[in-house]
Amino acid sequence: MKRFQLLCTCVIWLSVGVTATAQTTNHNRDFDPLHQFNNAVRKLVSQVTPSVVQVVATGYGPVESSSGNSTAMVGMQQKIGSGVIIDPDGYIVTNAHVIGGAQHVRVSVPSVATSESTDQPIISRSRVVDARVVGSDEDIDLAVLKIEATKLPALHLSDYNKLRQGDFVFAFGSPEGLQDSVTMGVVSTPARQLDPDSPMVYVQSDAATNPGNSGGPLVNVDGELVGINTFILSQSGGNEGLGFAIPSAVVAYAYPQLRKYGHLHRGETGIGVQAITPELAAGLKLNTDSGVIVSDVLPGSPGDKAGLKVEDIVKTIDGYPVSNLPAVGTRLFMRSGGDQIKLGVLRESTKLNLVVPVVELQNDLDSLATVVQSKQSPVRQLGVVVIDIDPAVADKFPLRIASGVLVAARAIESDVDVALEAGDVIHTINGVSVKTTEELRSTLNHTSANSPVVLQIERSGKLMFIAFKLGE
Repeated sequence: MKRFQLLCTCVIWLSVGVTATAQTTNHNRDFDPLHQFNNAVRKLVSQVTPSVVQVVATGYGPVESSSGNSTAMVGMQQKIGSGVIIDPDGYIVTNAHVIGGAQHVRVSVPSVATSESTDQPIISRSRVVDARVVGSDEDIDLAVLKIEATKLPALHLSDYNKLRQGDFVFAFGSPEGLQDSVTMGVVSTPARQLDPDSPMVYVQSDAATNPGNSGGPLVNVDGELVGINTFILSQSGGNEGLGFAIPSAVVAYAYPQLRKYGHLHRGETGIGVQAITPELAAGLKLNTDSGVIVSDVLPGSPGDKAGLKVEDIVKTIDGYPVSNLPAVGTRLFMRSGGDQIKLGVLRESTKLNLVVPVVELQNDLDSLATVVQSKQSPVRQLGVVVIDIDPAVADKFPLRIASGVLVAARAIESDVDVALEAGDVIHTINGVSVKTTEELRSTLNHTSANSPVVLQIERSGKLMFIAFKLGE
């Protein structure tokens, strides 16, 4: 009996001692900068991860044959990328090249964990849902997807103007298909200009990104979207610390338009600019060998009417100083119709302040709106609105095949998942030529549900096939 009591006492004292030691250790960790930083990163990752999705796009493309010829055979291909939830109602932003040519897009959405244990690894769960392409623009490489879900955790856009070199950033996504991955780095430069004569800039960071990270978010320490990871520079094909993301300012400009119209309504000023180089400065006898010079002003354009001239040197835009071409990008070209741009320019030795109105660049697809409204031709089975190609339409859309039916828009309320886009021209259905909307609708009406359907379409001057099974 005594031995038992003594043993119990020893165990109790040992337990108390261990508990006291553990409490002391945990207390010390609370004030240890490394553990504080580690806990902050953990909290950030748990906050952002539910907003990051994996994007799986399938479609037909060239496949390599046994002879090594990659153009002789066409087969089903699958691309895996990433995306980020940007609106709680199911809107997702990714790269246009991730979903380009896809006939079917699905996304893997993380399930929000209800509890987590600190003494064992956390295994995330996800659900796979169908997505439809709402809008896409290849020039800036952004696309918007929509899934049928609400109350999703969405990321907020950061203020791009506050991004600085050396800021901590985190890259989320599915590198090589490995979903729910995160890496950390710093901003190498907030505005990397890869083409000296293009105003497009990227956020460069050394956060490790690889194929599969495309479309995923680059976030700051506040969990805000800094950019969309888009490409890397690499000699090996893998990460070498040179990752590039589309800035949040470009996302803020493009997302509302891609969501509403399916394409961008670009503003137009008629102004062309170039970076000033030492050679250019010497040849034109400029007073500076760096900065931005006006290289073109279209006659009759808003820039022309405002008094801007070729060889004017741009010093400020809306009060912000301009020292290089990257500083011009979002402030001059990412503008919408109705905006007013205040330019401070230097003409020889004279300083001038000019106000340039932005007009909306006419889009051929937009010019079809009145035609579509007067000739409503929805095709329920395809989830699109189409119009016949008459001479007036043919003038706006030069075609390789003279006949066909033009896709004017996606049907807003439709949940049909057929990979058609506004501007596509349907030439044949199952090998049979289609010349009018009525012929297209009649053929579909006489096709049984779940039957295979192959459309030959023309998109941006290229012919391609779209294959799918007809819905109910």
